[in-house]
Amino acid sequence: MLKQEVLSVRFPSLDHPAWLSAWTVVAAFGAYFCIYGLRKPFTAATYEEQALWGVGYKAVLVTAQVVGYTLSKFLGIRVIAEMSAEQRVRTLWWLVGFAQAALLLFALVPTPWNSFCLFLNGLPLGMIFGLVLGWLEGRRVTEMLMAGLCASFILADGVTKSVGAYLLALGVAPFWMPFATWLLFLLPLTAFVQMLKRIPPPTLSDIAHRKKRAPMTKAERRALFTKYAMGLSLLIGVYLLLTILRSVRADFAPEIWGALGLAGQPTVFTHSELFVMFGVVAVNGLAVLIRNNRRAFFAALGVSLSGFALGGIALLGLHFSWLDGFAFMVRMGLGLYLPYVALHTTVFERLLAMMGDKGNLGFLMYLADSFGYLGYVAVMLGRGFVPTTQSFLMFFVWVAGTGTALAVLLLLGSGIYFTRCTKKESDDTTI
Repeated sequence: MLKQEVLSVRFPSLDHPAWLSAWTVVAAFGAYFCIYGLRKPFTAATYEEQALWGVGYKAVLVTAQVVGYTLSKFLGIRVIAEMSAEQRVRTLWWLVGFAQAALLLFALVPTPWNSFCLFLNGLPLGMIFGLVLGWLEGRRVTEMLMAGLCASFILADGVTKSVGAYLLALGVAPFWMPFATWLLFLLPLTAFVQMLKRIPPPTLSDIAHRKKRAPMTKAERRALFTKYAMGLSLLIGVYLLLTILRSVRADFAPEIWGALGLAGQPTVFTHSELFVMFGVVAVNGLAVLIRNNRRAFFAALGVSLSGFALGGIALLGLHFSWLDGFAFMVRMGLGLYLPYVALHTTVFERLLAMMGDKGNLGFLMYLADSFGYLGYVAVMLGRGFVPTTQSFLMFFVWVAGTGTALAVLLLLGSGIYFTRCTKKESDDTTI
């Protein structure tokens, strides 16, 4: 009885909708923010002293982790889609423990063999996002909750690099720095996971407005994709291009910032992503105010188009020297993350609610994520691992320009497809 009283003091009742929403978004933001302490700190170092077969060692490390992360996404199509709520916390800690051990091995194993340790590090991490996502989907305020979750990886991408850069400046060895950074995030993660455990399932009202989300069998996954194969393929193509662009910008941020004349400033990673985070979350979180699922779906496609337009303007601004390096990176970040987060928060969520088919958000997100990261691996291998900072900026600009143009065409195609799919149906599902 005493234990129950103590718990009631530590964890207030979650019956009130506003308190539940605040609790949920803090728990999801905090948990996934801390997970980035396992994934991104190593990218704060350049590893210029090492090379493998004439290839820059950092590019080898990035590719090794992304290959593991990509394989994890493909495994997640089944694992996350079939995951029950009762299994989430235990699975999360197993995955964290595996990734943590791989980072320790990365520090202990000599080069070049420690590159395989980052493959092992990426292998479990790709499934953690889907576990956290399971607590958020199918609710009347899912867009707001998902915006908070997406804010975590936008901001954490910069913060974990800044922490890693500070540790390097303090003299921590580059191969020990990722593990040392992670130790700073382990205790907060424990607290946030405890918060996630307290989140109740969607209410009957949530289910009435957003449809019930349940684990999916292989036959159900195949049936859902087959029914909307063309439209989903176009959206996955957009997501693939976005994944490539944001990953190049994120993983090689020190090289790009260096080419823009802002090298050696650890805080620049965090400052730039703060602007990006607030802008992206504010815009995408407002989708929760759109009551009609069909309108919200197409509004999200419109937000995505506006993001690509902003990215195009940023590229022109850099080319004609209208923008300095910081302004370019912030605008490019906004341009990439507006559509990237729109797909996370609204497009797939409202698609399921609009069509009414049995499914869950984890399946659609992991289907898109798996091909997105596969595309990034292909680009990294095809590019030949650019070793110089200046060529990386040129490479990023070229990829961003080409990818933006292609993504706009795919996005317009998906809009036409789903317009035809739904023109004979009236979507009366509102929140």
